[in-house]
This record gives sequence, C-alpha cells and structure tokens, in this order.
Amino acid sequence: MTNTNIDRDTLRELADEGNETALDRLADLADAAGDLGELSELLDEGSLHAGFLLTRRAAATGDLRELQRIADAGYDEARNELERLLKAPVEGRQD
Repeated sequence: MTNTNIDRDTLRELADEGNETALDRLADLADAAGDLGELSELLDEGSLHAGFLLTRRAAATGDLRELQRIADAGYDEARNELERLLKAPVEGRQD
C-alpha cells in the first residue's frame, strides 16, 4: 500500500468542499497530534469521526462533562456512553 503524504491545506480545501473522507483524515491527524481543539472544531463542522475520536478519549478518562458536550454537538454515541457511565455501579456504594 502506498503511503501518501497529503498536506493539511489540501485536506482542508477538500473538506470545505464537502469531502467527508478528507474531513475524517483531518480528524485522524488531529487525534494523532492530540489536538483536542481541532477535533472539537471538526465535530462542530459535522465530522462524526471526530465525534467518535473525542468520545473514545472522554470515555477512557471518565470525563462526563466532555461526553455531554460531544452529545450536545450532535454525536449520539457520546450520549449513549454518558448514560452507560452514569448508570454504572459506584465502587464502595452500599445500598
């Protein structure tokens, strides 16, 4: 498989023209760089892949507020993950 090195400007232009694959690629690059700000911007632009990546990060750290923010931005899986975490049994809790 060929490793194509596509610059961000080209990806951004394609994404701005509605190319979802380019938007997903930008999200992957932002995730690899740990750029949560860019991932959030991509989610705001409608990138479901960015929502997935942000949800995965927030769920791994148990960040309920971030999951709520992602869900509010329109990524339903974040809402599902938030509900799952909220319903999880609390350690040391005695009913």
